[in-house]
Amino acid sequence: MKKFLNFFSESPCYDSVILMINEEAFGPGRFARTAMRLREQGEHDRQVSFVCEHDQAIVASVRMTPIIISDVKGYMLGPLAVRSSYAKQGIGRKLVQLAVDSSKENGSEVVLLIGDPAYYKQIGFQQIKEKTLELPGPVNPRKLMFYPLVENVSERLKGVVRWRKIDL
Repeated sequence: MKKFLNFFSESPCYDSVILMINEEAFGPGRFARTAMRLREQGEHDRQVSFVCEHDQAIVASVRMTPIIISDVKGYMLGPLAVRSSYAKQGIGRKLVQLAVDSSKENGSEVVLLIGDPAYYKQIGFQQIKEKTLELPGPVNPRKLMFYPLVENVSERLKGVVRWRKIDL
């Protein structure tokens, strides 16, 4: 990891640079993805969304969208994006850990994501049992994963995944 990296909560002043980083990482196809359809239902939670700064420039970010599945409160992780010149330095992993830890501190029971199983399993994410969740579009079942923040939450992960209003 490069020296002198700063990690902190996202604020609105970073919106344009985060948009550029996501464009660089995912391209225009990201707007058609199921995870984006869920994110379009409401705002993400800046309290548990983070950025990484190096030399006074934002180089990576992770956003967390509040969700509810039946009575289970959680967050949908993503997008997680790191500028290509900063890839493979542990920045993404650090951002995910910050977001997961913050989600737990905020009373969340689970973190859900659609992503690369090889990457996210190393961080502690587990695959969802097939056909237990309904999302606003198709999902490769191998890529639908969760991080439990409370005991036995996996048995309660059944139903429609929806955006939820943040408890203030």
